[in-house]
Amino acid sequence: MNLPRLTEPLVREHGRLRIATWDEALDRAAAGIQKSVEAHGPSTFGVFSCSKATNEVNYAAQKFVRAAVGSNHIDSCNRT
Repeated sequence: MNLPRLTEPLVREHGRLRIATWDEALDRAAAGIQKSVEAHGPSTFGVFSCSKATNEVNYAAQKFVRAAVGSNHIDSCNRT
């Protein structure tokens, strides 16, 4: 099944998806991460990064999780 790729962000409002700006979508994502971390601590959040990504992308992902969120939960499946 070939589904079209999303070209603009969507946010859920009153149970329905609507088109949003990138700034709004990123602000909502950040608020959701912050709310979860405040409610359950930083270990509630983790990242799974792709082993096919560049070293720089994987470094940025682990740096974000460790520095911005405070979690050590990151895996990049580099063992495969």
